[in-house]
Amino acid sequence: MKVEIDSFSGFRIYPSKGKLFVRGDSKVFRFASSKNASLFLQRKNPRKIAWTQVYRRMHKKGITEEVAKKRSRRTVKHQRGIVGADLAAISAKRNQTAAQRSQFRLAAISKAKTEKKDKETKKAKPASAPKGSGAPKVSKQQMKGGKGR
Repeated sequence: MKVEIDSFSGFRIYPSKGKLFVRGDSKVFRFASSKNASLFLQRKNPRKIAWTQVYRRMHKKGITEEVAKKRSRRTVKHQRGIVGADLAAISAKRNQTAAQRSQFRLAAISKAKTEKKDKETKKAKPASAPKGSGAPKVSKQQMKGGKGR
């Protein structure tokens, strides 16, 4: 015995009961009673009509079996190292006092300044040296023998 489901209310329709409605696009709708068929043809929304199964499912009515709430697992916090620093380095930085932090910062700044100064002095020495060739400058076009013939 095949039991159909009402397209509007969600009720069961037993064999030889109910109505069958076929829309123009060949979609089949089954109704348990003329009340359901009428409401469907009035384009009523079954989600807003309190006695339909869809409404009851949406508003969680009549579900007494699932009384026990699902217990969710608490998230566990882990500390991991970042690409630049391992966990020990991170914890050491965290435990520093403000005075230590400022002292390290000043040391790092002074070190960077000295490195920059050294770099500039190295750069300046080769630039001040005289060029080896005393020949006049000739452009590429002149070398190829352009207009100057």
